[in-house]
Amino acid sequence: MLTAESETSRPAPSLAGVQHIIAVASGKGGVGKSTISVNLSLALSQEKKTVGLLDADIYGPNIPQMMGISKSLEKSPSGKIQPLVSHDIRLISIGFVVGTSDAIIYRGPLVGKMIKRFLDDAEWGELDYLVIDLPPGTGDASLTLAQSTALTGVVIVTTPQQVALADVRKSISMFQRLRVPILGIVENMSYYVDPQSQSRSYIFGQGGGHVLSDELDLPFLGEIPLDPAVCAGGDAGKPIFLSHPESELAEVFRQISHNMTDRISQLARIDSPDIAISS
Repeated sequence: MLTAESETSRPAPSLAGVQHIIAVASGKGGVGKSTISVNLSLALSQEKKTVGLLDADIYGPNIPQMMGISKSLEKSPSGKIQPLVSHDIRLISIGFVVGTSDAIIYRGPLVGKMIKRFLDDAEWGELDYLVIDLPPGTGDASLTLAQSTALTGVVIVTTPQQVALADVRKSISMFQRLRVPILGIVENMSYYVDPQSQSRSYIFGQGGGHVLSDELDLPFLGEIPLDPAVCAGGDAGKPIFLSHPESELAEVFRQISHNMTDRISQLARIDSPDIAISS
């Protein structure tokens, strides 16, 4: 349960050298949160930004496979954890520590400590953006991160399904109570485009993300269609943003990235308004 203190306080600590810390969250699993974290990171990197990606989904670390890297973490000369690099993105994941078939059996508090270690004891260096792929739901990992780290904001991922929307409302409520800015909502698996007729099929319903955005007065960052190439790219370790860089889907991720960074700039102006000084 969130305490009154947690609802009113915002953490001061941030990571030295990291300009923006972006969490990517969802109300439930299976909505494509990790896929969006990966392709959003690559879209930011394409804009000449220095990007890190922390796979904080401790129980289901998919980032190593999606990014096509299976090495083990090592220590830097200073004794800190040295992130691995793939596609110009600095990476840390529990998947670089345990085997792909090993079960990860951690109680909630230990999960929070592991994520804090990956943040505080890592040699991230200078970053424009650190993207954090959170576990689904409102568990200890998300709560610990939000209470202990000055997040720039959180991107909320959902699908159009009503059951997904019901769960994501809980996640949004938690972050709002913790005073973490909501950067916006991304609707994944919005529709399927028939390759022959180019007609759209709304397999999981239609417009749920837009409705939620309007209902809660939050920015709608974009909608992502179902595409078999996304799954194939993730399995092969070459995300869609790299395997099909000129595709409409890659352009969707670029637009989501632009919408997110515009939102960050907007929030920065609100936090630091211009003050007119009369002579």
